[in-house]
Amino acid sequence: MRRSIVPVLLTLFLLAGCERAGIFAPDGARNAVAAPERHPILFVHGWNSSGSVWATMIANFKADGWTDAQLANWSYNTSQSNATTAQQIRTKVDSILLATGATKVDVITHSMGGLSSRYYAKNLGGDTKIDAWVSLGGPNHGTTSAYACLQTACVEMRPGSTFLKSLNATDETPGAPRYATWWSACDAVIEPDNSTPLIGATNTQTACLGHSDFYKDATTYAQVRGFVHR
Repeated sequence: MRRSIVPVLLTLFLLAGCERAGIFAPDGARNAVAAPERHPILFVHGWNSSGSVWATMIANFKADGWTDAQLANWSYNTSQSNATTAQQIRTKVDSILLATGATKVDVITHSMGGLSSRYYAKNLGGDTKIDAWVSLGGPNHGTTSAYACLQTACVEMRPGSTFLKSLNATDETPGAPRYATWWSACDAVIEPDNSTPLIGATNTQTACLGHSDFYKDATTYAQVRGFVHR
């Protein structure tokens, strides 16, 4: 009789240990490892563009489980100073957080959108509200193509501009956000090619992509999704 009880007691002991370790839930269901949080995403387009350029990437995020409420694309005046756009980003982020109940957002940018969003992170408190920040083909250290236009935003994108010197001073990736950039040697708009990578960021060279291919390329999307959702 005593021998028959031992296996039963041993089984109960092991099950109790598994439950405490989180292997089994109290109701016998298996506890899943906590999935990474899906933060809402704010998409910021570049110069002389609009929020419509994100259609493909937004569709991909929806297919992978993000909801409409978690995906915000918008359009802004691309001739104004990036500092002014940064203030609009601050308002937009606060609105998204209020609407979704999230504590942080992810920010995915293309081209000049990286500059205004970095200004927001560095100077307007955005570093406390951004989890992951992404720059696709961003002129983070300037681009010579900006000499072809005269708007305030273009002047700020020129290599060595006062705006960029201030933005890149001391720390190119300030605060708590995780920063990542993607750049292409075939991007004829961002010159020189090494303008995009930032010190302190995860910097990735893509395949031969044109400037407007970043937000449509499947491989880049998969890498960006993996970066923001972890």
